[in-house]
Amino acid sequence: MDCRGRVADRAVLTALRWGPGTRLDIREACGLLVVQATPGGVFVVTKQGHLRLPASVRHCCGLVPGDRVLLVADPGQEVLVVHPPASLDELLVARHAELVGGDRP
Repeated sequence: MDCRGRVADRAVLTALRWGPGTRLDIREACGLLVVQATPGGVFVVTKQGHLRLPASVRHCCGLVPGDRVLLVADPGQEVLVVHPPASLDELLVARHAELVGGDRP
């Protein structure tokens, strides 16, 4: 993600068939960003075909320029979930604790 909130990977948008001008709804849910195409969406895919995450949305998830995010698309549901680094850390810590018996003294 660059300093303007643009996500560089356009392959996910292509898989979702979201071209330039597609109107989007972007909301935070449990520390993740959920993006869906909707005719009344406030946000839009840029003319260059980039997903741009507005500052207000980035701030609620603690995203900063240069952050790498995990994009998970579900074309059947026409939804994109953006996983910020903090959410990935939480998932990995919990999973690794399970693997090595993190509940041992």
